[in-house]
Amino acid sequence: MMLQARRTRSRTRKRRDWAYPIVFAAPGLLVYVCFVLAPIALSFGYSLTNADIFNPGTQFVGARNYLALLEDDAFLRSLRVTTILTLIIVILPNVGGVAVAMLLDRSGWLYNALRGVFFVPVVLSSVVVSVVWMAMLRDDGLINNLLRKLGVDSPPGWLSDPDLALYTIGFVISWQMLGFCVVVYLAGLQTVPKSLLEAAEIDGAGPWLRFRRVTWPMLAPAMTLNTVMLLITGFKAYDHVQVLTAGGPGLGTTATIAFNVIQIGFTENKTGASSALAITMLVLVAVVSSVVLHVLKRREVDL
Repeated sequence: MMLQARRTRSRTRKRRDWAYPIVFAAPGLLVYVCFVLAPIALSFGYSLTNADIFNPGTQFVGARNYLALLEDDAFLRSLRVTTILTLIIVILPNVGGVAVAMLLDRSGWLYNALRGVFFVPVVLSSVVVSVVWMAMLRDDGLINNLLRKLGVDSPPGWLSDPDLALYTIGFVISWQMLGFCVVVYLAGLQTVPKSLLEAAEIDGAGPWLRFRRVTWPMLAPAMTLNTVMLLITGFKAYDHVQVLTAGGPGLGTTATIAFNVIQIGFTENKTGASSALAITMLVLVAVVSSVVLHVLKRREVDL
């Protein structure tokens, strides 16, 4: 009788052991399924149809929407625009983040305050940041007025020149993401052992050699995190493009893939084609991010 009771208690305990994690994980899993997996599955389903909000006669078209993208000049142009914009967003905040983090890696109230100042743009809305920069970058804005006072007769059209607009958007997004990179690199600098830097200094290594041989390899995990986050930010850029240029000037000179997803889906009301473009963007982001993450992780091991 006692043996049977002991076995019953053991089974109850085991059942409780695996039940607790499920109970605690259930709310998070439910939210993830409802707001991530379900929309992706729904979008994939729509991408296989010719769904149109104002046309109830939806038909299954298979991979026709995906094949059409390969011959769509607007998609190929948006892919090029997104690639250039992503490269700018990955490079500028990373380089600037390391430089600023090195300057702020000191103790004192002033440096603590400056860290907060650099992080403020990160928590601001992308729309707010874009509106502020648009006011400064327009043809009669603050920056061009300052250039005129300095003697520049014809200041550049930062947002109206097709050759400059995309790079201007890249700069604005990079400026907003700089604070994030600074914080991550500052956290990485805290992990650099002071003993290694002192040993390198004793061996005669100058500031540049100490940074190159000691500090930079120790910042590899921080660089991995920043690069992947900036990569995703570049691929999904929409708010800044919409506010600053609305995809122009000219024919799609700053229209990213994310921008075209919204335009096709909500302006042209082509739900099927828009869903196919969104799924394509999702696959591109997943593949590129996975490859970059794998390469940078291997670099961490090699270092």
